Amino acid sequence: MTTIRVLIADDQMMVRQGFTVLLDAEPGIEVVGQAVDGLDAVARTAELAPDVVLMDIRMPELGGIEATRRITAPAEAATKVLVLTTFDLDEYVYEALRAGASGFLLKDASAEDLAQAVRVVAAGDALLSPNITKRLISEFSRMTGAPRAPLKERVGSLTERETEVLSLVAQGLSNAEIAARLVVAEQTVKTHVSRILVKLGLRDRTQAAVFAYETGLVRPAGY
Repeated sequence: MTTIRVLIADDQMMVRQGFTVLLDAEPGIEVVGQAVDGLDAVARTAELAPDVVLMDIRMPELGGIEATRRITAPAEAATKVLVLTTFDLDEYVYEALRAGASGFLLKDASAEDLAQAVRVVAAGDALLSPNITKRLISEFSRMTGAPRAPLKERVGSLTERETEVLSLVAQGLSNAEIAARLVVAEQTVKTHVSRILVKLGLRDRTQAAVFAYETGLVRPAGY
């Protein structure tokens, strides 16, 4: 089994240590480092190349949103960012997702939820906490206004079936659910999703969902 390497970025020592203890106790997960603020998180990510960064939003020196943007900006960036927040509809989480975060997790999550979230984000094959994340993406898409033209043009590179799959991904459906909806094999869906990510230059399904909402391919409920 491949070990998922995690970096924990939080300005509170007790939070860092608590998450470290919880995650190190999980099979297949190893905490390889800690960062005390956003600047430290960026530097430690470059040094350690973790698979996942647990990123607090509010930190001194450099906040978690800008740190996330710097970590995920390079085209070759492989590290995924999982944002830590106190409230599930924290306004800053909207910006964190747009900055490149792959999902978010409440700080009071259970050890089981924490480990599962790390595994999901590392795999990049499902939205994190579908119900909450879908609601979050829908809400922040209301704040973005009209679809962004440059992004909308990129949708044109997708085939009709790929566009259909992207729409279903944005609605929070899993590969198995999409396969059942389209009456195709699950492996076929996985292939479509992989091609969509490559064509659009996206890292994972969460970013694909954000893209779909920002381009107007999928509209929030009631719009």
